Amino acid sequence: MPELTWQKSTYSAQGANCVYVAAAPTGTVHLRESDDPDVILTTTRSPLHSLIRTLKENSQRR
Repeated sequence: MPELTWQKSTYSAQGANCVYVAAAPTGTVHLRESDDPDVILTTTRSPLHSLIRTLKENSQRR
């Protein structure tokens, strides 16, 4: 697997607990948390987009 370039998510606050995102040349998206960077979740853009959209909608209802 090629080296991933990790970027701090714009949805992360300025605190110590952050989510990092990396896009692979294969089209997959990788997510990891600053607390446990060895645990990496892998998905594709469409399901990630759906998750973020749903979370945003739910947070605006509160």
